[in-house]
Amino acid sequence: MRILVTGGAGFIGSHYVRTLAERRDCTLTVLDKLTYAGNRANLEPAEGRFTFVRGDICDAALVGELVAAHDQVVHFAAESHVDRSIRGAGEFVRTNVTGTHTLLAAAVEHGLGTFVHVSTDEVYGSILEGSWGEDQPLSPNSPYSASKASADLLALAYHRTYGLDVRVTRCSNNYGPYQFPEKVIPLFVTNLLDGGKVPLYGDGMNARDWLHVTDHVAGIELVRQAGRPGEVYNIGGGTELTNRELTELLLEACGAGWERVEFVEDRMGHDRRYSVHDIKIRVELGYRPAVDFEKGLAETVEWYRNNRPWWEAHKGAVGVAAADEGDPT
Repeated sequence: MRILVTGGAGFIGSHYVRTLAERRDCTLTVLDKLTYAGNRANLEPAEGRFTFVRGDICDAALVGELVAAHDQVVHFAAESHVDRSIRGAGEFVRTNVTGTHTLLAAAVEHGLGTFVHVSTDEVYGSILEGSWGEDQPLSPNSPYSASKASADLLALAYHRTYGLDVRVTRCSNNYGPYQFPEKVIPLFVTNLLDGGKVPLYGDGMNARDWLHVTDHVAGIELVRQAGRPGEVYNIGGGTELTNRELTELLLEACGAGWERVEFVEDRMGHDRRYSVHDIKIRVELGYRPAVDFEKGLAETVEWYRNNRPWWEAHKGAVGVAAADEGDPT
């Protein structure tokens, strides 16, 4: 099986590549533009077991050449930071919408087998009670989530119109090692390890469900191998926390107190709560999150503690007032 992984040098994509490279039952090619959030160092543990191509998913000639040489695409490549999308939505539309369309068009032209499109729970919008199911109409509230919702709809339209085997996943908030430090957990941890303060949006009561990247990758693999064409699968972690509760856990893990927290003005259009109903992937494909949140969070903090050179090289590129909660990237 020849698999093209777009955005494979990013946080989640690189974990996916490292995971599949260990199994050695497929041929992997990584296509990544290496923007600020993409890093070849994320792939070092798998070096020699994949082919790397530096390039843009909007480059139709390059994409066509690569798709023609592969059986499947797992599509992670995306601009993912909400604050950045508010400051400048154009790049999000280009990458997330036009780039996805470029891949889909090449997939149809070259008779690709399966196209797994990795998306986010943010496309559903905010929900104060209960959880969104896959049949919930999309109601995105930021330029980022709107661009991802547009890409989702394009992907599903390519299934319905052209018969392309498209499978869409929508995950809750990811955490784990190698996450770029504009997301809340690595930003807060690295700030605290440096003796600095952490910026908490608004009243800190925005709630998110947390999913370890290992569990997310396991869910994606279940969908790639056994999911149904044209279907959407939510992937949840099962640990819902307010940002204030998460901050308390991170302060404790880093031996710091609330005097290190700086409340900052809330983000424009900040969704109050996300929650996905993931019974479909559990029943159909046997998905279960395996990483205990307390253990996973402790191991994540320890990874940043032990890998200072990795995150110090990235901190200068953050440049945001406060942290994103952890959208896919």
